[in-house]
Amino acid sequence: MSITIQMLGELTVYRDGERVSLPRSKRTRALLAFLVLAARPHRRDRLCEIFWELPDDPRASLRWSLSKIRPIVNHSDTERLIADRERVSLKTDDIEIDIKSIMSKLEESELSADDLKAINSELQEPFLEGIDLSDQELFQQWLLAEREEVGLLRGKILSRLSTHPDISPPNQLRWARCWESLEPYNPLAATQLLEKMDRLGLTREMASTRPQLVERFRKAGIAWSPYKPAEVETCNVHTNEQLRERKLLSEQKIEFCTVSDGARIAFATIGDGPPIVKAANWLSHLEYDWDSPIWSPLFRELSIDHRFIRYDERGNGLSDWDVDNISFESFVTDLETVIDACDVDNFTLLGISQGAAVSIEYAVRHPEKVKQLILFGGYAAGWRIGATESVIKEREAVMTLTKAGWGQDNPAYRQIFSSTFMPRANTSELAWFNEFQRLTTSPEMQFAFFLCLAA
Repeated sequence: MSITIQMLGELTVYRDGERVSLPRSKRTRALLAFLVLAARPHRRDRLCEIFWELPDDPRASLRWSLSKIRPIVNHSDTERLIADRERVSLKTDDIEIDIKSIMSKLEESELSADDLKAINSELQEPFLEGIDLSDQELFQQWLLAEREEVGLLRGKILSRLSTHPDISPPNQLRWARCWESLEPYNPLAATQLLEKMDRLGLTREMASTRPQLVERFRKAGIAWSPYKPAEVETCNVHTNEQLRERKLLSEQKIEFCTVSDGARIAFATIGDGPPIVKAANWLSHLEYDWDSPIWSPLFRELSIDHRFIRYDERGNGLSDWDVDNISFESFVTDLETVIDACDVDNFTLLGISQGAAVSIEYAVRHPEKVKQLILFGGYAAGWRIGATESVIKEREAVMTLTKAGWGQDNPAYRQIFSSTFMPRANTSELAWFNEFQRLTTSPEMQFAFFLCLAA
């Protein structure tokens, strides 16, 4: 059974070419769209937070919506909607999704003018029309970001049309106008517009347009000059970087393996080339890590020309939170299980912070598998060993406060730890890390990790 999903316009699903009736509940249709586009596991608690404004029983509401989605995407011999006690995901490998097909097509370097015009026409359809949830801020933020991504795609198409060799100069100018109108604060679009006017000898129009553009960027606080192409290139790199990060997240493959004590560990692979395995360290999330001001630059670089493998430690991220055994031995066993599941040999093992000791122990046990061992920011013993009495009292106070307030909406409790963990971070980085902590683990698990790391 083939499934095709259209996101441009109203959300529409076809099975074997026949249109499927979708649930009347807008919230359920919004959940389906979210699972389709974010084709990776999500914790049930997080889905409840995104889609339900504190109803009497959000988990029951989620179960009801999933029961309506399941017959749409599943078939007697194909289970695409995967939902266990903690997580929900939708497998989309064999689903044709219009927006993803367009993104894939745009990877081709030589598209005809007609192909680009056809794609541009498709992208003018409203994206996911009619599923806004005005009372759900988190969902609306996600939906707005998705619509902005579609706008970026259309901007790239208009850019290519404005320079396409098979399009006449007057029509190139017309496409440049469309691009500048779509992205009025994109310096590259403004420069392209002026260049097209110049080449066509539209001196008078160019003379009136240039100061208008300069004033627009000045009022917006954007440094731009039609005579400084380097600034334009910087803007273009920034736009491409946004699309590249989105592409990395969509290409990341998340799977699960089960350790001997029953804990399910989530691991992710991305990229091609010599394998690099990163041992888990405290606080990670295979999805949200890509937004991290701390780790994402490193992860992006490692995934460019390597097969980059990492996993969420037990009690963290997409791995099981409800686990009894938090110990050094369990951390080593988790790493062994992930490596066996990935079936890799002769790999580079990266250990950062807490992961350094785990990596050393793994290399001692399995020297035939580890080609290189890279350690950064590791330590030989827990913080309690060798610490002064005042340091021990301070850390114990932080542990008590953390256990009491980690999961609360008020980030003040998590801010205490954030400031300790990143003493030089700026305000935005601390705010990100405060929220990241809440989404990554529970108060009980955080307290258990503190106890373990103290030994």
